[in-house]
Amino acid sequence: MSSSTDTIAAIASGTGRAGIGVVRISGPLAPAISREVCARDLPVREACYLPFLADEGVVLDRGIALLFEAPHSFTGEHVLELQGHGGPVVLDMIMQRVLQLGARPARPGEFSERAFLNEKLDLAQAEAISDLIDSSSEAAARAAVRSMSGEFSSHVALIQEELIALRVWLEAALDFSEEEIDFLAEPVLQERTVNLIKQFDSLLLKAEQGQRLRDGLTIVIAGVTNAGKSSLLNALAGVDSAIVTDIEGTTRDVLREEITIEGVPLHVVDTAGLRNTEDPVELEGIRRARAQMDNADHVLVIIDATRPRLPSVELPKSVSQSVIINKSDRVDEATLENLREEFGARLSISAKQGDGLEQLKTLLLSLAGHDSAVEGVYSARRRHLDALYHAREATDAALYRLRQSTMPELAAEELRLAQRSLDEITGRFDSEDLLGRIFSDFCIGK
Repeated sequence: MSSSTDTIAAIASGTGRAGIGVVRISGPLAPAISREVCARDLPVREACYLPFLADEGVVLDRGIALLFEAPHSFTGEHVLELQGHGGPVVLDMIMQRVLQLGARPARPGEFSERAFLNEKLDLAQAEAISDLIDSSSEAAARAAVRSMSGEFSSHVALIQEELIALRVWLEAALDFSEEEIDFLAEPVLQERTVNLIKQFDSLLLKAEQGQRLRDGLTIVIAGVTNAGKSSLLNALAGVDSAIVTDIEGTTRDVLREEITIEGVPLHVVDTAGLRNTEDPVELEGIRRARAQMDNADHVLVIIDATRPRLPSVELPKSVSQSVIINKSDRVDEATLENLREEFGARLSISAKQGDGLEQLKTLLLSLAGHDSAVEGVYSARRRHLDALYHAREATDAALYRLRQSTMPELAAEELRLAQRSLDEITGRFDSEDLLGRIFSDFCIGK
């Protein structure tokens, strides 16, 4: 629990003029401040309409006051909310009065920080509050609400419970290694570890989609020279940001545009044409193109319908790709159909004429999880994904040790590392957790 002795205050509503504005106070002085500002004792968790008073009894505003007693509040402390009119001047007057009575201005995120320290919510839930406020689409908002309500944390907790159970099993096997009972020979141990990895994969799928909704998708446009990559960038961005000519190799550097489609941020990168060349400037552009593709979420491989060919430069196999036929306005439908079948293309478009761009935008939205078939997508951040990847890798390493039947103590250590990685997501780690489970389940030391 937090041991905060100071009281914080902040204007909790948005800046500018509005119908309603909120000043929020949290800390031990909240009840005393309510008595001074409202000139009466407030009932707990009951809205009261009354005047807000300055130090000489001058009415600053009239509005609703709500008092919450610790620990039954968002922060787990005494909390007072003063809901008045949303003018910047009147809110500032109320705020100055509260500061005069002993509160101090809150730091950014300090209310959520206190809620975390007082175990009212975990770190992932606290981050989801910010994600909900900053969400740029309905899908992102729904994902943030799921995480804020604890669904993401609950999924993590279920995996943690199974990790602890497997660690208990292994620790018991190590502690009773001189006995005739061989716990490690039980086939169910490996089966449970395999099932645990499947749970990781399920959670990662939902978290990856949520991270794309939150942070957007990085799309790299790649292909041979003069395939229409820069024209496509301009068409998606709605501006002529890239120079377009009939001269091969016009684009020699990386060009980036930040675009938004139905509230979903997309980071679109145009790259140099991929071809065999001796030109040192072009070679550097191709090197940069490869670097961008290696770090992309998805690569759009553009094929020129009039000169159809794939790049001679090998594309990264670790990044998902979609082949797009461009310049569809220059060939007939039968040719397009043959090209789509030959190259396994998902779409045919004309970047210059705008044909097929809406279908391409729909594809990009689906890649970003905007209309995802994955149920229960969670709002997630890169640190969450990194922690999940590390935990899954450690669990996979533990499974390898178990299958090899060698050094089970290393398998137990891998599972411990997996648990620690998951604890980074919620911000909690209890070193006594495993010890307590071992004593209760196996009565070690009896």
